[in-house]
Amino acid sequence: MIDTILGWFSKDMGVDLGTCNTLVCARNEGIVLNEPSVVAVRKGTNMVLNNGEAVGLVAKDMLGKTPGSITAVRPLKDGVISDFEITEKMLSYFIRKVHGRRGFFNPRIVIAVPSGITAVERRAVIDSAERAGARKVYLVDEPMAAGIGAGLPITEATGSMIVDIGGGTSEVAIISLADISTCESIRVGGDNFDEALIAHLKKTYNLLIGESRAEQVKIQIGSASPMEQEMTMEIAGRDTISGLPRKIVITSEEIREAFREPIAGIIEAVMRTLERAEPELAADLIENGVTLCGGGSMLRGMDKVLANATGLRVVHAEDPLTCVARGTSVYLENLELWKDTLDSTGTAW
Repeated sequence: MIDTILGWFSKDMGVDLGTCNTLVCARNEGIVLNEPSVVAVRKGTNMVLNNGEAVGLVAKDMLGKTPGSITAVRPLKDGVISDFEITEKMLSYFIRKVHGRRGFFNPRIVIAVPSGITAVERRAVIDSAERAGARKVYLVDEPMAAGIGAGLPITEATGSMIVDIGGGTSEVAIISLADISTCESIRVGGDNFDEALIAHLKKTYNLLIGESRAEQVKIQIGSASPMEQEMTMEIAGRDTISGLPRKIVITSEEIREAFREPIAGIIEAVMRTLERAEPELAADLIENGVTLCGGGSMLRGMDKVLANATGLRVVHAEDPLTCVARGTSVYLENLELWKDTLDSTGTAW
């Protein structure tokens, strides 16, 4: 009862704590923050620059461009916390930015986490959020949040399949009657596409580029399946032999070949999930199809590749980037009803 009353006077939040981006929604307000999960610190320390303000967009602009005394850090790796203290400072900054002075009490926070993380990794998320200023923390599995945010009929007695391709992980799940029937969580996502492109350019052209430039190339001409009109792009980087700056022209066909391995990993996860599905739920998917969300799902032709592999209809959710965050928002709005299915240890029943 006390917690419910305090909720009336606090600005409760839902958080999609992603490897690449963190999205925050406020109760009854929708998404209020969408910034990169990057923090700029003094090298050799955990001291955040600009009096703790070098977080998010400001810090991302520094990636690959910092002098020796500064490091731009991404504190999450493969969907989980790799640097506890810096994650805490990043969350604290985001909470302050959203909460401000509009609440008398610290907020309750619903955080979406990959379904495949361990109990220790779940505990790390909870501890980071509590130390960052959360009054109480609830964890929800990303596939459930994504399914709700995508508008799937997850509470009905029918099978719905969601494929959430994020920056560090891909979540594949079949959901029915408000619970996950079967799921697969793999540590393959958008970051792996970038890494595959960097490795291809280094091996084929002796050209070294940074993560930010690789992401730009992926967005502009990357694809998972052949395009009606293939594209080319000029890429600048450092020659690994001479050490001098150099430019090359690369084709979309080359990039597609470089992406072959991470795409195959995602397809295999989808196929394994389908193979484990109950026969009746599998039959439902013939009509209901598969829904894609997450930033990685926006790679050109990803829907076609999965449709060819599974024989099912594959569609993108509306606004794929925000599905998980919008799902946590729904949890927030119904927290009094659903909080008994979640607890502060991160267990969902």
